Amino acid sequence: MTLDADTIVASATPPGTGGIGVVRISGNQAEAIARAMLGSLPEPRTATYRTFADARGQKIDAGLALYFPEPASFTGESVLELHGHGGPLVVSMLVEAAIELGARQAMPGEFSERAFHNDKLDLVQAEAIADLISSGTAQAARAALRSLSGAFSTAVNRLADRLLRLRMHVEAAIDFPEEEIDFLSDDRLNERLAECATSFETLIEEAQQGRVLRDGYQVVIVGKPNAGKSSLMNLLSGQDAAIVTEIAGTTRDILREQIDIDGLAVELIDTAGLRENPDRVEEEGIRRARRALRSADAVLWIQDATDSGSAAIDEELPDDVPVTVVRNKIDLVEEAAGAISSNTVNLSAKTGAGVDVLRDTIKELAGYRNQGEGAFTARRRHLEALARAKAHFDSGREALREARAGELLAEELRLSQQALGEITGAVSSDDLLGRIFSEFCIGK
Repeated sequence: MTLDADTIVASATPPGTGGIGVVRISGNQAEAIARAMLGSLPEPRTATYRTFADARGQKIDAGLALYFPEPASFTGESVLELHGHGGPLVVSMLVEAAIELGARQAMPGEFSERAFHNDKLDLVQAEAIADLISSGTAQAARAALRSLSGAFSTAVNRLADRLLRLRMHVEAAIDFPEEEIDFLSDDRLNERLAECATSFETLIEEAQQGRVLRDGYQVVIVGKPNAGKSSLMNLLSGQDAAIVTEIAGTTRDILREQIDIDGLAVELIDTAGLRENPDRVEEEGIRRARRALRSADAVLWIQDATDSGSAAIDEELPDDVPVTVVRNKIDLVEEAAGAISSNTVNLSAKTGAGVDVLRDTIKELAGYRNQGEGAFTARRRHLEALARAKAHFDSGREALREARAGELLAEELRLSQQALGEITGAVSSDDLLGRIFSEFCIGK
C-alpha cells in the first residue's frame, strides 16, 4: 500500500454543467466518510440509491453510491464514488463535505499514482489512462486501450526477461572459467543475442508508431501567395476552414485544422504567403509562418503549376524537416495527378485529383502504418528509454565480439535492463513520477 495515509477526494467529471457529476474518495477514511454522508455503508460493488449529506446531516443531493473495499478497487485503497447531479455547485458541496469529514483535495493524477504504487497499474498503463482520455482519433483510442490492458508493458517485460536470461548465461561463464566448455563462444549465445537485437528493432518500430498515434503529426503548408495553400487546406480538411479568393495574400494569420488520415491525427497549419515587401499585417503573418516551420514535423511547399517562375524553393526551410513539393492547379495545365518523384506530388485542389496520393505521402512522412488491433500508444520518454536500452545492448554485444569481454557484456545487459525498467516503472525516480502524474486531470 502507498505510504501516504491521507484520504483524498476530487471530482472525477470535467468542470461545468452536466447531467451527472461524479465525486471520488479514496483512502483509509473512505468507509467512515461513507457512513457519515450516506447514513450507512453501501453493499460493496453495488450501485445503491442514497441521499448525500454533509457533516451536519444537511442534505446536499441524491444519487447512486458505489463502495469498493480495499484492495479490490482502482487505487487499491477503499474507494467511495458518489454519482449525483452534474451542477458545479452540487459537486463542489460534495467535495467540501468530504474534506470536512477528513479527506483532502487530491492532486492531479493522484488516484492513478496510488494505483501505480499499489501495484494495480504499471507506469505505462497509468500513462495510457491519460492517453485514452485525450485520444484524437478512434485508432488512437483503441491503441491507448491496448496499452492500458498491458500490451506495451508485456512486450517490454518479455524483452527484459530475455536480457535477464542472457545475463545469467554470461555470468555463469564468468563464474566458472575452469569449465572446458567456452560458454562465450557458444552458438546458442550468439543466437539469443541476435533474437534480442530483432526484438529491440521490432519494439522500437512499434513504439515509434505508438508515439505518432498519441502525439499526432504536424504539417505546415507554405508557399508563395495565391499558390492555393488555403484551397488545399480546405480540400484536406473537408470544410471551408480558410477564406479563398483570387486576391494574393488573403491569409494573414496561422490557421489550424485537425484531420484524421486512416487513424493518424494530423494538424494542418495554413500560413501566410511568403513574399518580399509585404505590408505590415502580412509581414506579421509571414513571421508567424516561419515560426511554425521551426516546430513542424513536415512541410508541404505549394507551387502554382501555371507559373513557371515558381518552380524553385527560394525560402530557407529547416534542414531536419522533410519537404514535399505540391504542384497545385494541374487542371489548368493538363498534367497527370499523382506522385512525379519521391518528394513531388501533382494535385488539383479544385477538382481533388491527386489528394489521395498526398494523404498517402503524409502517412509515409510520418512513418505511419495502420496496425489495426495490434497498435499501442507510446510516449517520447518511452522511445528515449528504448534507445538507451538498445545502445547498452549494442555496446555489450560489440565488446563480446571484439574482445570476448564477458564482464562488459554482463554490465551492459544490466544497464539495458535498467533502462527498460524505467518504461514500466520497475525502475523510477520520484522526479519522473511527479512529472508524469502532474499531467493528469484532478479526478484521475
